[in-house]
Amino acid sequence: MIDTSGVLALYVPLVTIVFVTSFTLYIIRMLKGPTVPDMVLAVDCLSFDLAVFIGLLSLLYKTPFLALGALLLALWAFLFDLFIAKYLVKKELGG
Repeated sequence: MIDTSGVLALYVPLVTIVFVTSFTLYIIRMLKGPTVPDMVLAVDCLSFDLAVFIGLLSLLYKTPFLALGALLLALWAFLFDLFIAKYLVKKELGG
């Protein structure tokens, strides 16, 4: 098995800076978005980026529990997309 802890320890701090910058921009877009679809897209991007970041931390810390959390967050974001798409098509909530 290949030991990737050195590579992860080197690149995770650099990638963290990129993720924090993108999180900040997504939160600004979510709060100030000119339209509702812009706000929804910001929440969607924030959810998927957070899932990827948690998955990266799971690799760094070598724990499957964080990977499970990342998977659940990505599934929640996908269901959120489906719900919003259904609402935008039919203009009604629920069943």
